[in-house]
Amino acid sequence: MAGLTNNTLVFLDVDGPLIPFKVRPVGRDRSLRDAVVQPLDRTGNPLLDRLDPGDGRRLLELGCPLVWATTWMAEANEVISPRLGLPELPVVEWPDGDEDPERGLHWKTAFLSRWAADRPFVWLDDEITEADRRWVAAHHPVRALLQRIDPYVGLTEADFSVVRRWLGRNDAAA
Repeated sequence: MAGLTNNTLVFLDVDGPLIPFKVRPVGRDRSLRDAVVQPLDRTGNPLLDRLDPGDGRRLLELGCPLVWATTWMAEANEVISPRLGLPELPVVEWPDGDEDPERGLHWKTAFLSRWAADRPFVWLDDEITEADRRWVAAHHPVRALLQRIDPYVGLTEADFSVVRRWLGRNDAAA
């Protein structure tokens, strides 16, 4: 991705953060057409209409490498990226499920920490808990922001503000 200004990884979940469980309200960035469910497209998934292309722009403006961290896996590049105006992104390939996470820990948490290695990261997901935050704080060698996204609303400007503030502190500390 051209224009990267920060080596902090941004891990992206799809269902909940980018495709909210409820139809997004009409707002500054979305027209009435965007807020109503459209007829099925060639994918047959009516929920794709809940994607907000403005999220893609705001994600790119973070200036960080974006990484799909979703069960959509490579399909996120085929289906989600074009609708958000994103380039093809790296994809976290999940393990086969043989690893049982610690009790109370999300199944993605330890794996994302290992995937990031010695890099700071932001994780945008609707299933993050305090247990995940504590585990990452104790085990990841550098800073990380685990931002829980309300799955009924999806990413909001408030979420992006939290990430931008955190990235600003992260740049200053680097």
